[in-house]
Amino acid sequence: AAQIARQLQAEIRDALGLPCSLGVASNKLVAKIANNVGKAEGKLANNGAAPPNAIMVVPPGQEAAFLDPLPCDELWGVGPKTAERLHKLGMNTIGDIARWSAADLAFRFGKHGEALAQHARGLDQRAVETEHEAKSISQETTFTQDVRDEAQLRQTLQELSQGVSRALKRQKLAGVTIKLKIRWPDFTTPTRQITLAHPVDDIAPIYETALILFERIWPPNQPVRLLGVGVSGFEQQARQLTLWDVAEEMESEARKSEKEQRLEAALQNLRARFGEKAVLRASDVAQ
Repeated sequence: AAQIARQLQAEIRDALGLPCSLGVASNKLVAKIANNVGKAEGKLANNGAAPPNAIMVVPPGQEAAFLDPLPCDELWGVGPKTAERLHKLGMNTIGDIARWSAADLAFRFGKHGEALAQHARGLDQRAVETEHEAKSISQETTFTQDVRDEAQLRQTLQELSQGVSRALKRQKLAGVTIKLKIRWPDFTTPTRQITLAHPVDDIAPIYETALILFERIWPPNQPVRLLGVGVSGFEQQARQLTLWDVAEEMESEARKSEKEQRLEAALQNLRARFGEKAVLRASDVAQ
């Protein structure tokens, strides 16, 4: 667990240039408290001279022992008023709360007392939710060395736009807002975005818009540490269309040949089976 936490710290540091502290435990409640404790101990260790960048791991089965000596207001849901009531009842630490029966706590604090009894023993049944409806889809890359070559930067923008387009199509999404993220060697990270009139999911409008933003923000020969492209402002592709939408889409489909659609579908299938770079268009390698 500690090794995974250190790896995550390193990835955040490399991608964002930021320190972070992590708490690791068998549930969200104890992990959050462990994070708070780790940060506090880290600040004491370096006299607040630098961010703590701490990792605190609570092994499974040790939750109650870890919580026992901590002040009761470290517990989630214990604010100033609840803490004052607990102190008056002789409960100053989380361990003190745990030594009260769940029935007594429920009698004095109602439903909140039942939660106190569970939490003070290090119990938390809430599931860890790892997937949410996407609000944006983006891809970015951090260069191993700063890049100032315009052709390479444009090629990277094209590859990122292609990756975003494929992700949108996999999820049957289209978005109206195109965002460019760029990072300089000093970790300054400006962003720019444009909102289009209609949602898009194809690489061409994504790349063309990202390129417009890039040309606005990038001074020639300025070294670049990171590039990112994102799309947000989603509409499901199966949205209900107005008559004007239908007319526009019919015109658009007429312009886009059936051959091109079959080619794109075949390319997507091959890439899904054999990898992103298995098949490239000539335009992908022209630069």
